[in-house]
Amino acid sequence: MPRSKRIVTWLGLFLQGYALYVGITRSLAWPSVWPRDGLILFSWLLFAVGGLLVNAMLTSEFLRKTQMESDLSAAQRIQRTLQPQTAIAIRGYEIDTVYRPFRGVGGDYFDVVELPDNRTLFAMADVAGKGMPAALLAANVQALVRTIPTVDSPPLTLARQINQHLSRYTPDDRFVTAVFIVLSHETGELTYVNAGHNAPMMSGTRSNGSTMSLDATGVPLGLFRDAEYEARTTVLPRGGALLLFTDGLPDSIRGESPEALIRAAVAAGSMTRIADLTAIVDRQLQQDDITIVLVKRSTASVSG
Repeated sequence: MPRSKRIVTWLGLFLQGYALYVGITRSLAWPSVWPRDGLILFSWLLFAVGGLLVNAMLTSEFLRKTQMESDLSAAQRIQRTLQPQTAIAIRGYEIDTVYRPFRGVGGDYFDVVELPDNRTLFAMADVAGKGMPAALLAANVQALVRTIPTVDSPPLTLARQINQHLSRYTPDDRFVTAVFIVLSHETGELTYVNAGHNAPMMSGTRSNGSTMSLDATGVPLGLFRDAEYEARTTVLPRGGALLLFTDGLPDSIRGESPEALIRAAVAAGSMTRIADLTAIVDRQLQQDDITIVLVKRSTASVSG
């Protein structure tokens, strides 16, 4: 409640209390007592005025919060439209996603963008902060990601251009961790830039059981306008899995080594299930948005 409304509310409560005092003691100020019938009428009027002030402020606050809830509900619907709305189908691959905002809206963002030449861009970002401010910046990142790849920009160009935009047009205390990965369907080649984001994990086949991390190749977006980023390349093998996630996932896992539990779940390769990852999440520990994208490559050869 705004400070001005709090003052008026307390004034109304004071008037009601004072009216009760006057009515009971028949005194405007103790210890002087004037047994006049007019004081009774005065106390009732004073009590009514105080009640009107309190009710008016409470009604105004109720309407304000109702409007805020309506706006939040609209923001939730809008944010849901920024995420992929239909099942993501890539021949030879299986893709599962999970998005759990900590509040009604959140600062996590992920997207899957089809590119020419049988390639797909996977983008994930985590805005510093929570709630509506973070959601607004996440929507800005989504617009940039959706616009820049239309000219077939590689992940390196994508990271540089978004970093320059955020550095110029966002407050100094706001930044975004992000990872951009381009997958070549036929070869499984991954070209990626990791801007200070939680390192995606990639596993080999189930029999192999090994995992590797796509570590950071630059600082978070929006910190420094002239920041340098590096693009790296690796291959997602047949029967392997690639996991992208935001920090809400490890932060919501109980135990001393959440990363080890995540790595163990991913080590099953294409046998990894999204349910295996959500099962180790403790809802009581969740203090941030959770976003998970799991990409599994089949063992069969795919062409065309």
